[in-house]
Amino acid sequence: MSTPIEEITALERRLRLTVSTTNLQTQARARLAQVAKTLRLPGFRPGKVPLKMVEQSHGGQIRSELLGDAVSAAFSEAVRENGLRVAGEPRIEPLARVEGDSAEEIAFSATFEIYPSFELPTAVGHTFSKFDSPVGDAEVDRTIETLRRQRVQWVEVVRGAQDGDRVTLDFLGTLDEVAFPGGSAENFPFVLGEGRMLPDFEHGARGASAGEERTVSVAFPADYQSEQLAGRTAQFVLTIRKVEEAVLPAVDAEFAVQFGIADGDVERMRADVRANLEREVAQRLRARTKAQVMDYLVAACSFDLPQTMVTAEAARLVEGAKLEMQQRGIDPSQMPVPPDAFKDQAERRVRLGLLIGELVRANQLQAKPDQIRRQIEEFAQAYENPGELIRWYYSDRERLADVEAVVVEQNVVDWALAAGQTESVTLSFDELMGAHA
Repeated sequence: MSTPIEEITALERRLRLTVSTTNLQTQARARLAQVAKTLRLPGFRPGKVPLKMVEQSHGGQIRSELLGDAVSAAFSEAVRENGLRVAGEPRIEPLARVEGDSAEEIAFSATFEIYPSFELPTAVGHTFSKFDSPVGDAEVDRTIETLRRQRVQWVEVVRGAQDGDRVTLDFLGTLDEVAFPGGSAENFPFVLGEGRMLPDFEHGARGASAGEERTVSVAFPADYQSEQLAGRTAQFVLTIRKVEEAVLPAVDAEFAVQFGIADGDVERMRADVRANLEREVAQRLRARTKAQVMDYLVAACSFDLPQTMVTAEAARLVEGAKLEMQQRGIDPSQMPVPPDAFKDQAERRVRLGLLIGELVRANQLQAKPDQIRRQIEEFAQAYENPGELIRWYYSDRERLADVEAVVVEQNVVDWALAAGQTESVTLSFDELMGAHA
């Protein structure tokens, strides 16, 4: 039985639980007798092991399991009786016996958090941007040009280096005639004019030919990452090894074949590029719209968060960061990631999760099977064999759950746009593709 609930903070609660030792002893004897029927010990036939020996080998574990089950059942009953919505796992601790306690009971305290109550935003009267970004011939041409540059061939030339050329050189940098760490390299390639090197360094290489040696002064910016070099001017000796110009492939049948157009039809390749661009644009437009709706929800509804949920979410983000490090070849143990670094992000995610969950329940925004199917089919459009991807999703419940979450979030976005007002905003291709929303 539970005593009245103690309110510790806005969301934290504590209650007292008791478990009958008499019931535990009765259940333990029954469980030991059941184990004894099949227990095998050296020197005894199955089912003939003395109960005392069964007690010695299994009694402690059985009583521990029964006690845990009893406490869990008592907590669940108390939660049900009081109509509580518990967030996260409770912290169960034994209580010292005090005067008046029954000798036939063991007392525990359960400390836990409950889900917050809050008033849902309506989106009525709020204006959302409805983004658009047309895909035309110019965008297709630029994308094809990017594809050409990804297949560039470098051809050595006998002339001075100019922007767009790849220059390979040796360099030696000094400060006050003393070489400094990281200031030298051999056969170092870079593309002139891309801004990869400091402006003075690039200026020194511009116009130089293979075999030429130049000495240039290079000014380092005040915020340069190296304190030794920040705000100082170093001398570099550049020895040009070779200069190469970029030769881009022609947009012809051979080029089209490289992108999956078996018959080399260039117009069909352009149509594929346009279709892929339109899918990418649509995805990014949805991402921008979703971001503004989520920002609105977070700003429109303030409430206390269960810290157990925030801590768990921060831990998940830390594990994700460690996995990303490993994928990049970095040992996570060499770069510890403190959970506090993800506190703000974890709080936002928990807040949005609670908000979305309540909005979905209040407005019947659950994902329907046909919506999930359409979303999977949209994902599959970008694949050579769409049917395989569709089967892949439907073969695993967790994959379907991921798609379901995407659909639910889109349902929330659609609900907000319908409840509020919208204004059309046209984004240029560069604005949209320059960064993810």
